[in-house]
Amino acid sequence: MGLQRELTTTGNWLFRWRSFLPIVVVAGAIIAMFPFPVPKHDGRWGDALEVVFLSISFIGLLVRVVTVGHTPAGTSGRNTVGQIAESLNTTGIYSTVRHPLYLGNFLIGFGLAGFTLTWWFVVIYVLTFWLYYERIMLAEEAFLRSKFGEEFSVWVSMTPAFLPSWKNYRPAQLPFSLRNVLRREYNTVLQIVVVGFLLELFGDWFETGRISYSVPWCVFLCSGFVIWGILRTLKRRTDLLVVDGR
Repeated sequence: MGLQRELTTTGNWLFRWRSFLPIVVVAGAIIAMFPFPVPKHDGRWGDALEVVFLSISFIGLLVRVVTVGHTPAGTSGRNTVGQIAESLNTTGIYSTVRHPLYLGNFLIGFGLAGFTLTWWFVVIYVLTFWLYYERIMLAEEAFLRSKFGEEFSVWVSMTPAFLPSWKNYRPAQLPFSLRNVLRREYNTVLQIVVVGFLLELFGDWFETGRISYSVPWCVFLCSGFVIWGILRTLKRRTDLLVVDGR
């Protein structure tokens, strides 16, 4: 129990600072592209691979959207002070995987890591994510086990931790709420857009020695900021995105 208690303590600490992991990943991604020989970022194959990896990031966003769209208030939050769970989510996507938000985070980060077109950085990302989030998930599950007891144990026995299985799928108890998604996930959208733009910018700069701006990427970036600004304003100054019980 000593090692498990230590890992749980570490997981609670990492849980509080998990929002800063993307900053470390982005910094590492830029370094990974810097002086080393890499595939052409501005060539046809480079562009195709960038589209593929960026699509993986948006698939991760979709996983988060499906998760957040069906979950009630008091669960699946962005809190950093400590663990919070007013109820145990066991239906919808939570009947296929116990940590869908972290699965979404992994896919978002994996796509952006692959965007560097540097295989060894992708490997480093996967290992770092595994070591980092394994402890966070252990801490969360220790909290849920202490709070929900037998209900949690039954759910764990039927539901995989990270790789989804549809064998025991049960429809979500709450209907999908787009407004809840827009209120809670606009920052995630902006992060993907900004990081993708920066990696494209640095990739071309390191390879060609000059900074170039393509129209599609500029439109992509500006659109991301416009959407972010609108949703942030609606959230902070209106009640349009507020949904009872979410």
